[in-house]
Amino acid sequence: MQDPIAHSDSTVGRVEVKETTCYMCACRCGIRVHMRDGEVRYIDGNPNHPLNKGVICAKGSSGIMKQYSPGRITTPLRRKAGAERGASEFETISWDEAFAMLEERLGRLRAEDPKKFALFTGRDQMQALTGLFAKQFGTPNYAAHGGFCSVNMAAGMIYTIGGSFWEFGGPDLDRAKLFVMIGTAEDHHSNPLKIAISEFKRRGGRFISVNPIRTGYSAIADEWVPIKPGTDGALLMAISHEILKQGLFDRDFLIRYTNSAELVIDDPARNDHGLFYRAEMHVEEGCFDPENKLWWDRNIDGPISTHTPGADPRLMGSYKLDMDDGIPVKPAFQLLKERLESCTPEWAAEITGIPAETIRRLAHEMGVTARDQKIELPIPWTDCWDNEHQSVTGNPVAFHAMRGMAAHSNGFQTIRALAVLMTLLGTIDRPGGFRHKAPFPRPIPPCAKPPHGPEAVQPNTPLDGMPLGWPAKPEDLFVDADGGPVRIDKAFSWEYPLSVHGLMHNVITNAWRGDPYPIDTLFLFMANMAWNSSMNTSETRKMLVDKDVEGKYKIPFIVVCDTFSSETVAFADLVLPDTSYLERHDALSMLDRPISEFDGPVDAVRIPVLPPKGECKPFQDVLIELGSRLKLPAFVTAEGARKFRDYPDFIVNYETSPGSGIGFLAGWRGKNGDQVLKGEPNPKQWEMYAKNGCVFHHELPPSYQYMRNWNKGYLHWARAHGMIRYAEPITIHLYSEVLQKFRLAAQGKWPGRQPPDRLRERVETYFDPLPFFHRPLEDQLVDTVRYPLNALTQRPMAMYHSWDSQNAWLRQIHSHNYLFVNPLVGKKHGFADGDWIWVESTLSKVRCMCRFSEAVEPGTVWTWNAIGKANGAWGLGSNADESRKGFLLNHLIAEELPPSAAGEHLSNSDPVTGQAAWFDVRVRVYKAGSDEPRVTSPQFDAMPRLPGQEKQRGKWQAYMAGVFGKK
Repeated sequence: MQDPIAHSDSTVGRVEVKETTCYMCACRCGIRVHMRDGEVRYIDGNPNHPLNKGVICAKGSSGIMKQYSPGRITTPLRRKAGAERGASEFETISWDEAFAMLEERLGRLRAEDPKKFALFTGRDQMQALTGLFAKQFGTPNYAAHGGFCSVNMAAGMIYTIGGSFWEFGGPDLDRAKLFVMIGTAEDHHSNPLKIAISEFKRRGGRFISVNPIRTGYSAIADEWVPIKPGTDGALLMAISHEILKQGLFDRDFLIRYTNSAELVIDDPARNDHGLFYRAEMHVEEGCFDPENKLWWDRNIDGPISTHTPGADPRLMGSYKLDMDDGIPVKPAFQLLKERLESCTPEWAAEITGIPAETIRRLAHEMGVTARDQKIELPIPWTDCWDNEHQSVTGNPVAFHAMRGMAAHSNGFQTIRALAVLMTLLGTIDRPGGFRHKAPFPRPIPPCAKPPHGPEAVQPNTPLDGMPLGWPAKPEDLFVDADGGPVRIDKAFSWEYPLSVHGLMHNVITNAWRGDPYPIDTLFLFMANMAWNSSMNTSETRKMLVDKDVEGKYKIPFIVVCDTFSSETVAFADLVLPDTSYLERHDALSMLDRPISEFDGPVDAVRIPVLPPKGECKPFQDVLIELGSRLKLPAFVTAEGARKFRDYPDFIVNYETSPGSGIGFLAGWRGKNGDQVLKGEPNPKQWEMYAKNGCVFHHELPPSYQYMRNWNKGYLHWARAHGMIRYAEPITIHLYSEVLQKFRLAAQGKWPGRQPPDRLRERVETYFDPLPFFHRPLEDQLVDTVRYPLNALTQRPMAMYHSWDSQNAWLRQIHSHNYLFVNPLVGKKHGFADGDWIWVESTLSKVRCMCRFSEAVEPGTVWTWNAIGKANGAWGLGSNADESRKGFLLNHLIAEELPPSAAGEHLSNSDPVTGQAAWFDVRVRVYKAGSDEPRVTSPQFDAMPRLPGQEKQRGKWQAYMAGVFGKK
């Protein structure tokens, strides 16, 4: 491939184009990196990549400036003896020294008490490897960023339909007629979603955005429906109320593919109240849903086994089973109907700020579109009950939702309400609706389970269970004999039972407090916990440097691995320099965070286009080295010899179990590279990916591409390729018996584990088997008259978390942020557009500049996330806009709810999943004094440059790397 611009220069030397996968956000587009004389000239999109089809965004094309950033760390560093944490006083050490320190310390902890080691990673894309390392080490204290990102989305939908938005599924905009987007930031799934929305609108599709803020995608919506933050659940339940009232639900879909018609025991006096009546008992491991339940058949006016040929079950009514003394039962749908009866549009209007007539119109439009504009594709398929279908049909209403719904303390039940609405409309894995992406759908809940008690943690022994999992009943919780948490973040405890992604946002506070126990070593990768990745940033920074009465740090040892001199690096005792995404191998794996398409599995790799800068080493290689040195079983032979040379060697040769043929990469398996998804290791696998654009795409037969929850052919194929354990139907849980089991435990009716008395009411309240709306927890505890405004953050399209404020090109788009407020708010409080103002919560206050915008509902203020930086961090100068004008709302967000009378500490998180409630904060705003400095507050001591950190290159960075910078 030739670079025509480069070849027009007579002085040009060696020119080449290398293909890899972008990492300027989590979208993972295919890119081409154009090189001249070994330096990056420019980056463009790979037109042959199935995800982005050659499209590239500002972030992706600016990856060159991440490579040449003055914020790069280039050598391992150790805090100087006698230096205080946070002062950034480091000395350079070798990798041999760094590994020796870690080998000695971690080896000792593993031999004494593995849970004293905690490994928490940020927005990485190799959680299968980091999770494997943690399991092999034996520590329960592992998680990635999901708990403070969108675990409510993943858990709420996977516990309902077996899949979720983002990597696991999404809207089929190729065939949808109506598209409803709720709470999705403008950078989410960036390029593919932009392409899809553009084509959708050109085909005449109608796009409705429900969001407090009209930016990004919402700016091009046909209708913007402004909503008060944290009230989406009320809107969704009111829409479902209208769908039922008008008879616009898909009855046939509900009966065939959901538990709507299954009979629920309806006798509060019984210990099995709220559970499905079972005609026979199976041994259930919480990994598939056995078909041992009953319908009430209208033909015989009595009970009948589900899916009996010719049966016609009732969805509504109340019945008594004549056997077993007349047990009262109701179909699950009847219970949902009763729940929704009071959820009128008028009720929701008072909560959401959306007029009742708008809610009715939206419900009518959704229901009529789904009913009257059906799609039929001539694709034969066979369902799990051996019924042959000559076509696939669809109801073309597509939804998309993300963190705006998830990051509230009521988010789990809100997202359950969304999944139920999608189900009522009959849109799950059908043309024009929501479609799964491999390896989903998964059983409800998925098979993996966390350990069940402290006995799972033993010296010099792998963890007995998965570090993260999907509880199906109280016995799956990771608690001790008294019901207390075993993990440092209290995940899988009675405080947050379904915390399937962990609670990274609580690790530092819990470790500082020693609750439930102190730890020794905290290892952070790509997690900026001293700045934008923590709630209540100022207090977190104090905890990182706090000492006990003996003058020792309460968190004894902190290791930080990062590519850049983030704010958190200053608090490290040991700093490990990671490579950039252009300098390393990565596997974007089906075992981890795939990039599959609707038509079949897709995975991808990164292959280095440049050598590592300085002494940088990929974090993956660091883990392989540590695993080998510590002789963790997965990384060494039975004799203790090293198994893997490095990370690329590990990726090729590792199998999930010996001889399984399943590894991290699905393409070109087998010795000859002629097998897909499953096959023995292929030593040339990396070469094959390199020859094919660094991406593998396996297209399923059309008959396997839809209705995958109940598609016999697909389910048997998925089982054969290790994606599911059983080829059983994945019935949609409109009614969640999983949640009811936890509620029964809280009521003292469950025969097994029960929560501590102090948590009974909490579990009983929030583990409702049907969606319900409750105000965010913080709303219930603060003075909402004094603090009347909701405050939100979202990522700008040109930046991703902290990663890009040091990027010389992207800084020209956003070098600082404003607080965006509706003009009515400014008028009420006496300040003008552009004024310096104070934003105050119950916790703290921030000084910043404001901008008026009609594109925000009047009860909400918002800003871009993570543009504000601490002085000197990320290689930025002392007068950088990011630290002088940029600010964080994080300083205002409470990490914990106000302590109870008993002094109990509870995370400001969803009580079901532990999702960080970033978007629940309430604030007031007022004008800053004329005598106050025109600089953001709070401010912190400047972070000095680190040893080995590159010098700033000057103005040439604003233009073209590798041209003006040459000597």
